[in-house]
Amino acid sequence: MWHSMFSFDIPVAEKIIRTIAIYLLIVIIFRITGRRSLSQSNTQDLVVIFLLSNVVQNAVIGPDNTVLGGAVGAVVLVSANSLLDNLSYRFPAVQRWLDGTSVEVVADGVATPAAKRLQLRPSDLDHVVRLQNGNDLSEVRTGELDPDGHLVITLKEQFRSATAGDIQALNARLDRIEALLTAR
Repeated sequence: MWHSMFSFDIPVAEKIIRTIAIYLLIVIIFRITGRRSLSQSNTQDLVVIFLLSNVVQNAVIGPDNTVLGGAVGAVVLVSANSLLDNLSYRFPAVQRWLDGTSVEVVADGVATPAAKRLQLRPSDLDHVVRLQNGNDLSEVRTGELDPDGHLVITLKEQFRSATAGDIQALNARLDRIEALLTAR
């Protein structure tokens, strides 16, 4: 009993190579197919993630169902992920390759063709506009989808909310007008 739990059914090197190969394949698939962050994932995305883990399980562990074999696969998987994180931190080119760059999805109040290609629904864009205190897409100067999946928009000047500086400037102007009126 104990022997079958802690022995290897396949060589350790094969387990390491299998795990790294499948990890890199999944990274590439997710890099190619989308930019949604986890907060923007829908039910279908979560189903795909759950099923994907089951689909690739045998490719990672092979015929090895031992505790030690699973431990090696887990350690290699977490180590490969840490290595890629470290490389992307140290080398901007690696980060750009893994994450991509921002994509303009709104230009001067109109959704760009990239928005459709990235499968951004009009409701997604409208939601972000409302979060920025805008009313609709026509009020947006630019909108970008960041590599991490966040939509960032900039409203046109006339639709932006007043800042503390705007209010101070307005108060100063009103004070000058009041002083002129009082002087007359």
